[in-house]
Amino acid sequence: MSIMPHVYCLDTNVLIQAWQKYYSPEICPDYWDVLNKLGSQGRIFIPEEVKNEIVVTEDKENTEDDLSKWLKRSSIPVHKPTEGVIKCWQTILQANPLHKRLVDNISGRSLADPWVISHALNNKATVVTKENLETAINTKRIKIPNVCENMRIRWIDDFTFVKELGLKFSCKL
Repeated sequence: MSIMPHVYCLDTNVLIQAWQKYYSPEICPDYWDVLNKLGSQGRIFIPEEVKNEIVVTEDKENTEDDLSKWLKRSSIPVHKPTEGVIKCWQTILQANPLHKRLVDNISGRSLADPWVISHALNNKATVVTKENLETAINTKRIKIPNVCENMRIRWIDDFTFVKELGLKFSCKL
C-alpha cells in the first residue's frame, strides 16, 4: 500500500512576498527550484485565479515582472475551477454568511482567496498563506485562515510549509 504525499494549495501572497523579500531568487534560488520540483511531483498547485493575480496579461497595463515570467514557465500546476470546486465554494458560502466578506469588493483585491479555499477543499489539500487568523470581532473582512478554521480545512503559513517539507537551504559566497 502506497501513501499519497500531502498536497498544498498556494495563496498568491506566498509567491509574491517570497519573491520580493526573504526567498528572492538573487539570495535563495533553491527555493524556486524546489517549488518547480514539487509542482512536477503534483505536491503543490495554484488555482487559476492565483496565476491571474500574478501573471501580467495583455489587458493589464503593467509591465511584466520577473515573478510573472517565472510563473509562466514554472512546473507548478494551475487548476481551473471545476464543477466540484464551484460546489465547494457554494458549501463554504452556505456554511457562514461572513464568508462572503472574503473578497474585498470595493478594491477588487483578494479575488483569488475564495478559490484557494475551494480548490483546497475539493482536493483535500492544505492551504499555504501569509494571512493570519483575524481575531477582531468587528472586522469588515474575513481572512483565509478564518474560513479554513470554520470549514475544518488545514492551513499553514509558508514557514511551516518549508519546515513540513524538511527543506534546508545552504549559503554560499
